[in-house]
Amino acid sequence: MQYRFLGVTDIQASVIGLGTYPLGGWMWGGTDESAAIRTIQAALDYGINLIDTAPMYGYGLAEEIVGKAIRDRRSQAVVATKCGIVWDTKDWASGKGELHFYADKNGLTQHTNHYRFYRYLKPESIIGEVEASLKRLQTDYIDLLQTHAQEHTTPIEETMAALEKLRDQGKIRAVGSSNVTKTQLENYCNSGTLDSTQEPYSFINRSIETKGLLEACRLNKVSFLAYTPLEQGLLTGTLCPNFQYPEGDFRKHDPRFTPENVNRINTALERLKPIQERHGFSTSQLMLSWTASRYDKMHVLCGMRNATRIAENAKAGTVILSENEMQLMDQLFDFNFQTSAKLAKLVSA
Repeated sequence: MQYRFLGVTDIQASVIGLGTYPLGGWMWGGTDESAAIRTIQAALDYGINLIDTAPMYGYGLAEEIVGKAIRDRRSQAVVATKCGIVWDTKDWASGKGELHFYADKNGLTQHTNHYRFYRYLKPESIIGEVEASLKRLQTDYIDLLQTHAQEHTTPIEETMAALEKLRDQGKIRAVGSSNVTKTQLENYCNSGTLDSTQEPYSFINRSIETKGLLEACRLNKVSFLAYTPLEQGLLTGTLCPNFQYPEGDFRKHDPRFTPENVNRINTALERLKPIQERHGFSTSQLMLSWTASRYDKMHVLCGMRNATRIAENAKAGTVILSENEMQLMDQLFDFNFQTSAKLAKLVSA
């Protein structure tokens, strides 16, 4: 496993990270807590020390699972969690945060019968969220705290001041953002020390390149945490086009997972076999290695739900592809990236 420093800190995080959104179960058809704990511990065994989570993953359940899994191995883990998305059963006054979506215990809804999720980055809210996360994680510090989503009722300067204060207090070691524009990232950098940002990025979704966000990270020495690098299984090459997803799994109604599109992607991925064989890679490993190779401060988050996937994904963190290999992949794949970028558009999470 290769390791890279987060931003300008001395925190060394594995190139491959474990994303715990699926382990929270919410919108993934539930979770097996014992299996989830084994998955996190297996990740640590294979050198994957970057564990990414968030309060909204399973309404706090993912953080609780992480806390149980690392309780006796805290020094081995780089724990990254988030703030800035909170839920309530009541409507908020206009001007206090921004409505993100409606949801219940099963997933997103179109009505207000249960929870309202708000984007909210006021200092007092961030402080409260951090205390709750520390309790769920069973720790007294968070390695990386990221603003989960951005909103316009709180100036970035005000948010960043609160994050820097938490860093000074020792409750967090590094500051990150997520789901930002290039301008927002630059505002964070101008307001303090931003160590990382987390955004969707994959072989078929390269919008961060065309929008200048990746280049802004390079210029400001900001680490990049790529999420959904396998597009929730779409880039593994192993999805069955006619698989029936269970209720509660968002892929059941996601247009990217129609039989026609899955077959189309699988066919294109088959053409990458020569490069896979050169490195002894599976399709998934090649996709993860490609992502890690795009930037020397890149970390790739994988949402693994069982321990058997850990060894395979960890191997992807041992090889950095050459520029020639990445160019050849584009030629072999022979896919319309403009179309695929639209297919890869995600619900903010």
